[in-house]
Amino acid sequence: MTISRRSFCLTALATLSYPTFSRAKEVIDLEWPDLLPADATEAKNPLRGLLSHDEAAPAASQPISTGVKSDWNGQIVRLSGFVVPLDYEGTGLTAFLLVPYVGACVHVPPPPANQLVLVSTERPYENEGLFSAVTVTGMFGTASISTQLAEVGYALSADKITRYR
Repeated sequence: MTISRRSFCLTALATLSYPTFSRAKEVIDLEWPDLLPADATEAKNPLRGLLSHDEAAPAASQPISTGVKSDWNGQIVRLSGFVVPLDYEGTGLTAFLLVPYVGACVHVPPPPANQLVLVSTERPYENEGLFSAVTVTGMFGTASISTQLAEVGYALSADKITRYR
């Protein structure tokens, strides 16, 4: 479950390349509905039943995104969600998808791209399990990334990852 190194590097570079003077000093708390354009509806949790492993990959039935919001590009935000691991260094995660509900992208179709955030971190995060909830704080921005699991609309360069409380 890895994303292409080129996509990951380009996203990380784009997210981190905002000039220092444009970075927010305060942390903006975001909720998942905040990431949706005004005319979009919130992604519903389709955990009404698990997909059989011999069916098409969940990404094949990902809903079309209605766009992303650039309101918080280059800002420091805090967003809570569930972890879907992508890349590891040893036993710690260096990249993962932050998703709005447990199980997204694993056994059910993923939410639209505007409800997925690619999180990257320099310090590997020791995850507590596939369905663990976390709160991530760091620089946020729009992105257009394709992973094996889904198309992703946002990226977050994590400064702090904590277990959700």
